[in-house]
Amino acid sequence: MAFISITRLRVRSFLYLPQFLWQASKSSRQAERSPGFLGGRLMRNPKNTFWTMTAWTDDAAMSAYRIAGAHSTVMPKLRSWCDEASVTHWNQESPELPSWQEAHRRMVGEGRLSKVNHPSPNQVLSQIPAPTASPVEQVLKPAENH
Repeated sequence: MAFISITRLRVRSFLYLPQFLWQASKSSRQAERSPGFLGGRLMRNPKNTFWTMTAWTDDAAMSAYRIAGAHSTVMPKLRSWCDEASVTHWNQESPELPSWQEAHRRMVGEGRLSKVNHPSPNQVLSQIPAPTASPVEQVLKPAENH
């Protein structure tokens, strides 16, 4: 059994992009070193849109990551930095990561919007554009010693 977590964030201004990318890098390293992390992928799409996909042994492992370290430090800033944000989670038998199309299908059907201070028209209308194939994709792997 694996717990899958998907997030989608759109950074609303190039002014926030350097800080966002730095914090995303720190959060990625934190995930790779976290107990219960099974793997993940990150993808950048046009208009400063970022998708994350992670697999965990269970919800408790993901929650422990979410409330600690770099991830917990950056979370409050995302309300100001982003104009679109959404998340979805589910349990599945295999730790294999789903396709981005499946992630989007689940996001639209089962996900929820996160609060942002400056919502875009898509956020206001609860519209979540589909991800597009991107050469800018990063694979995350569990650290050897965690």
